[in-house]
Amino acid sequence: MTTTPSLTQDELKTLVGQAALQYVVPGEIVGVGTGSTVNKFIDALATIKDQIKGAVSSSVASTERLKALGIPVFDANEVASLAVYIDGADEIDGNGHMVKGGGAALTREKIVAALATRFVCIADESKLVQALGQFPLPVEVIPMAANHIARRFAAMGGQAQLRMRDGQPLVTDNGQHILDVRGLSITDPLAFESDINQWPGVVTVGVFAHQKASVCLLGTAQGVKTLTY
Repeated sequence: MTTTPSLTQDELKTLVGQAALQYVVPGEIVGVGTGSTVNKFIDALATIKDQIKGAVSSSVASTERLKALGIPVFDANEVASLAVYIDGADEIDGNGHMVKGGGAALTREKIVAALATRFVCIADESKLVQALGQFPLPVEVIPMAANHIARRFAAMGGQAQLRMRDGQPLVTDNGQHILDVRGLSITDPLAFESDINQWPGVVTVGVFAHQKASVCLLGTAQGVKTLTY
């Protein structure tokens, strides 16, 4: 009896990146997210670049990768709507609600997602969870409000930590900082997102419930599994 060798996480990312091509609408501009899984999608997108008008990107890193592969990149202000936005997630639950922002691009990701009719999430099966909150929740904040926001999370039972890079606070593409919050169990993502977004100094909370996935392409040992919400 022959056994199929299990795919690595990198191979799973390649599979779902290629599978996402079926959701790209020919002749249209496609919304493109950020991260290692999305990089696989961008590479796959380059193989059909002549069939699309271009892309709207959620980060400087993705924009550079798209342009390097000869895919035109449009500013979000140049498009009224997108047929589809394709992006990864740090966590996704059974309703298509996600936690995003591990790559520090959550604000721009939410903006591009809001332009799109359909959000297609591409992820490996380790990202599928019963309840959001195992992955530290990224929250983009205006620097002067960081400690105040951290105290508010502490009152909810969360531990907020400023994300650092090379000994300095990480600065996002928008010039802001990120708090990563541990110890939360987000059982009502819609209400949670609405609540945290009202806190002064919060730019964006990394819960994507109002801009949830309509489809998730999940890389599994058995191949790509399609979940619809």
